[in-house]
Amino acid sequence: KMSLTVRERNFCVLCFSDQLYFALLHQKVKSTPDRHCFCIDEELSYENFYADFGPLNLAMFYRFCCKLNKKLKSCALAKKTIVFYTCGDRKKQANAAYLIGSYAVMHLQKTPEEAYSLLVSQNASYLPFRDASFGACMYNLNILDCLLAVHKALQFGWLDFSKFNVEEYEHYERAENGDFNWIIPGKFLAFSGPHPKSKIENGYPLHAPEAYFPYFRKHNITTIIRLNKKMYEAKRFTDMGFKHHDLFFVDGSTPNDAIVTKFLNICENADGGIAVHCKAGLGRTGTLIGCYMMKHFRLTAAEAIAWIRICRPGSIIGPQQNFIDEKQASLWAEGDLYRQNINEQENGSSKTAVAGILSGVEDISINGTNKNISQRKTASEMHTEEEECGGLTQGDKLRALKSKRQSRASTGSIS
Repeated sequence: KMSLTVRERNFCVLCFSDQLYFALLHQKVKSTPDRHCFCIDEELSYENFYADFGPLNLAMFYRFCCKLNKKLKSCALAKKTIVFYTCGDRKKQANAAYLIGSYAVMHLQKTPEEAYSLLVSQNASYLPFRDASFGACMYNLNILDCLLAVHKALQFGWLDFSKFNVEEYEHYERAENGDFNWIIPGKFLAFSGPHPKSKIENGYPLHAPEAYFPYFRKHNITTIIRLNKKMYEAKRFTDMGFKHHDLFFVDGSTPNDAIVTKFLNICENADGGIAVHCKAGLGRTGTLIGCYMMKHFRLTAAEAIAWIRICRPGSIIGPQQNFIDEKQASLWAEGDLYRQNINEQENGSSKTAVAGILSGVEDISINGTNKNISQRKTASEMHTEEEECGGLTQGDKLRALKSKRQSRASTGSIS
């Protein structure tokens, strides 16, 4: 067992294995002959938009795993206890707990529940993560949600560090290099909206559609879905062989059922990768990708939000969080029927019976939200000019914040 000084004993030490401990301390501690201590509070730091503070992104999780794996495999440390500790504020504690918990799920064969129960043993508690906005938090994302998301991503092959290129991830997430992230590798890429011309505007590097062509072709992206107001001619993509779809809804708002259905239909029939953008590629983009993940992978709303934010911090904002939560049950049901339909088609069963069931479900879901659809459409039409054409919208502000913290702007092409 690890011995502790009186000062350290005032706080919390949690055992993850015979050699590995996680400690919540009040101050920095030094390593001793039988104990190796390390902290990443300053080294891995979340870049916030507003009041958001985590979870740390995929590159930071990767770097943490590499660091800890190296220590656990080190001959020099083989006989030492390894203590990963945090002595930061409660926000730093939450990120440290998410890192060690996710590591336990990925490398120590712990279930998300087992890892979480270790984290909260000895009455330890953590701040829930929140969205990239100011004001009251409308939706708490807990550490367990993040661990469950990591577990699902491992199960589905979205998270595979043997194939993960950390330098590429960090390069392309930067505003000047395209501002994009894969959410489901090979299937969904979320990116900031292209502009008619590559230039710097208010400090933010804007990229023309042509800047994305080399990367999109190299990675078999065949379909582009635009969710914001028209800023460039779709023809610039379609003339080069890409499919392009417009599914507009107001910045910061939630989509009506017709948009969700169209989005899912496009994605279900796409023959390659799909690049989705709104203005900043965070709110509207993350919301619809989350809907697909719930329907086709049966993720909970919280798991979808957690995974999308780990891949692309700042995604899914304000009422969009509650919208995803409210859509979970109906999208799970739709997904079950979709898979049943495919199975029966593959087995040569009657398609008409399934079509009847599907139409019944569509009637239920449409009737259940019919009032909302007409109201949302009206609101959308009313706000289109005001919010998208005049003044700065949420997407503009988020893009500006991202580029400010990521200076070194250039208008070079994305390759």
